[in-house]
Amino acid sequence: MVYSPRSDPTRRMNKTKKIKPSSTSKYLYFAIPMVFMLGLGLGYLIWGRAGDTSQTNSDQETETAPVRYTVTTDDDPYIGPMDAPVTIIMFSDYQCTFCQKWYLEVMQPLMQNYEGKIRFVYRDFPLSTIHASATTTAEAANCAGDQGNYWDFFDAVFSGTDPLSDETIQQYATAISLDIDLFNQCLSTHKYQDEVEADFSYAAALGVQSTPTFFVNGIPVVGAQPYAVFKSLVDQELSN
Repeated sequence: MVYSPRSDPTRRMNKTKKIKPSSTSKYLYFAIPMVFMLGLGLGYLIWGRAGDTSQTNSDQETETAPVRYTVTTDDDPYIGPMDAPVTIIMFSDYQCTFCQKWYLEVMQPLMQNYEGKIRFVYRDFPLSTIHASATTTAEAANCAGDQGNYWDFFDAVFSGTDPLSDETIQQYATAISLDIDLFNQCLSTHKYQDEVEADFSYAAALGVQSTPTFFVNGIPVVGAQPYAVFKSLVDQELSN
């Protein structure tokens, strides 16, 4: 209450008057509680989230977890220990230039630098509609395997510089000292035709559409990716 500045002795008492609140005061009157409540709620959200990170961490792990496929190795040829911690399955075409590039630039240094830690499995995916000699070469590699020379034939084809044909297949077989008669008998009877077709059908069912396609402990890698990509994946799998 504010007293009047008047001092009239004839008055028995001074009159008083109320000060009307300004518009600013009205706003402050209502705003202060609202600001307080807003701050309280914001603080709850911040500290609540900071105090409970389990759900957040779980979501992050789910988002970053790689997709893995269950991919069988069948009875296909492999190099490296059977119980190696990392298995790389390659679906490939012997007439694929990108597959050859990967063999020269990635496979050789990878297997050398991670000796004993990788099992490498080769499975056939010959794109016969665009590569006329792919299926024959796949069968030929398996015929070479009958004489214990699968990987010698594999190396000869992927390190070769001549275009694949029936003639170059014979040249590679001779170069690795195969029994040519046994080799040609196996090849002419299409002993491994069903095997090659089964690999192709299995890969197609997985969703493989192009060569090379890899599965690193079930994690798909499409295309002739550089060494750094495979090194990173192998290191990741070894650390797990």
